[in-house]
Amino acid sequence: MKKPENRVAIVTGAGGGLGRAHAIALAARGVRVVVNDVGAAGAQAVVDEITAAGGTATADTTDITDQKAVEAMVSAAITRWDRVDILVNNAGILRDKSFAKMELTDFRAVMDVHLMGSVHCTNSVWPHMVEQGYGRILMTTSASGIYGNFGQANYGAAKSALVGLTNVLAIEGERKGIRVNALAPTAATQMTDGLLAAEDAAELGPETIAPGAVFLVADDAPNGVILGAGAGVFALSKMVEGPAIHIPEQVRSAEEIAARWAELDDFGGLRSHDSAFEQTSHYVQIASAAKGGGA
Repeated sequence: MKKPENRVAIVTGAGGGLGRAHAIALAARGVRVVVNDVGAAGAQAVVDEITAAGGTATADTTDITDQKAVEAMVSAAITRWDRVDILVNNAGILRDKSFAKMELTDFRAVMDVHLMGSVHCTNSVWPHMVEQGYGRILMTTSASGIYGNFGQANYGAAKSALVGLTNVLAIEGERKGIRVNALAPTAATQMTDGLLAAEDAAELGPETIAPGAVFLVADDAPNGVILGAGAGVFALSKMVEGPAIHIPEQVRSAEEIAARWAELDDFGGLRSHDSAFEQTSHYVQIASAAKGGGA
């Protein structure tokens, strides 16, 4: 992997856990890091750790739900170091409860931090990255957003939304030199205290995941991927489709879909699409072929 040269990164929620591990790993490769966390003591402690190891970092306590404050954070980084090359959207909170018992204020709070916080930060760095013709943006999604998890309707909704945001921005940023990816970590952090057995938590340290984050924001990073990571294990996740079938108009009904459900639910021949338009084109091609064949 190509080593970054004179890069500047903003890592949100970096006062501990995953964000701390990401910030330290980037700094070890010569990246200058803005360590963002609403907890001033945590952010400064990570900066002190980085500088003690010979790296360069500065602490920032911006609340990423405040768009104007995020804009000021980005401007300060550019004033200090002339550019922002890397954004790691890592900050997050948990408000776990079953949907029936969940307060909507907690639902909004989780969406505000995970989704809108990432939107605010990305929106603020985007024009600068476009101007310099280079950018690497990392969203932090979760298996809860990809597969679901009991008691995490708010968290899962936010994390799934970040997958959609990644998919679109990877397409929009590609020609501008901006690559956007998503990391789906499984780690033992403050957010998972009490949820994991001690022996499992020992395998899931944030440092086991940081190499994935570094890879996804490197100069030669891929674009538009979801990388799962935990306990030193890495795997790609993709949105895929099973076989597409055309149902002729004369029998097109819910009942016919039910009758052919086994065909639809056969994932022996998986297919992935690079964009929603490509999926639409695929469907049209199937329908045209079916009609041409007298279906």
